[in-house]
Amino acid sequence: MAKILIGFMGAGKSTVSRLLDPDFIDMDDVITEKIGMPIADFFEQEGEEAFRRLESETLANLADSQLVLSTGGGVVESMRNREILAQNGDTIYLKADFDTLYKRIEQDKNHLRPLFLNNSRQEFKKIFDRRQAFYEEAANRVIDVSKKTPEQIIEELK
Repeated sequence: MAKILIGFMGAGKSTVSRLLDPDFIDMDDVITEKIGMPIADFFEQEGEEAFRRLESETLANLADSQLVLSTGGGVVESMRNREILAQNGDTIYLKADFDTLYKRIEQDKNHLRPLFLNNSRQEFKKIFDRRQAFYEEAANRVIDVSKKTPEQIIEELK
């Protein structure tokens, strides 16, 4: 069973995963390698439904491993993915309030996030709000990361 980190963009999934295991698997990287193009381009060319199918296949294949997995923030948009995540015994939701995440994403110049760039703050908040119940449904464990350093999160995970 994999240790799977879920949460909205900016929650620290990749950072915490890297601290848990330097050889962690970033699902978005696996998918990008598989499709041979940026996910945003695939979304534009093939649509979200095609991407979510590919994401579900990737998640199903990796969930049975002994790996640390960092998922994309939208992995919970698919009911099939939520079922896979909920059945996994070690799915951890890194939860933070909207304002904290918004500031983190706004300040992160290394990762350009189309959902952030292409939506107003209000529309972005609607996406955040819609996903909250999905994260809760899919997780076996919830950790509030709003005011914690990555090291404090790792301590709580132990």
